[in-house]
Amino acid sequence: MAEQIVPVKTYVVTYVALMLLLALTIGMSFVDIGQASNLAIAIGIAAIKALLVVLFFMHVKYASKLTWFFALAGIVWWMILLVLSMGDYITRNHPPNFSPKGEPTFLQRSS
Repeated sequence: MAEQIVPVKTYVVTYVALMLLLALTIGMSFVDIGQASNLAIAIGIAAIKALLVVLFFMHVKYASKLTWFFALAGIVWWMILLVLSMGDYITRNHPPNFSPKGEPTFLQRSS
């Protein structure tokens, strides 16, 4: 099998895209558009970054069909774990005045 030679420009463009997505992730952490929306956007950005890393830095884009199969199997397994974890989190009984970030939802004054 011949080695695929990837131009340096591909790595530079991928790196810049990853840095822009990192900046977007940091920027979105300061915007509160709802817990579910923030989570969905964060996971979406993380999935795009993971896809870039797998395709270009791990050379799956230029690999055989067998490599693609196992890469996709990993993604399917990640989706199964994500769905099961979110199902567990959503069905938990949270105590009253619960804040997912750990901040108090009201201030208590001591007498």
